[in-house]
Amino acid sequence: MLAKGQSFSKHAAVIAAFGREFAKQGIVPVEFHRYLIEAQEDRNVGDYGIGPGISADEAMEQIKRAEELIRVIEEWLRPAQVSEP
Repeated sequence: MLAKGQSFSKHAAVIAAFGREFAKQGIVPVEFHRYLIEAQEDRNVGDYGIGPGISADEAMEQIKRAEELIRVIEEWLRPAQVSEP
């Protein structure tokens, strides 16, 4: 988003922009936007004690989703391979 000249001071604004700029545009699968929203909710639980807490299984699921998103973004950032004739 910085490359697009966008910066934000709140996590929620970053997540909303991610949805608008990447998920809705089809750059990343739309479920990753939902995953970020859920991860932010879990972060609030962990940081501020909001809600009942998260289990180790829920934490592992967030890690798995983050790893999937990293793979998708790395693939998107990888320059197109030009095949030689």
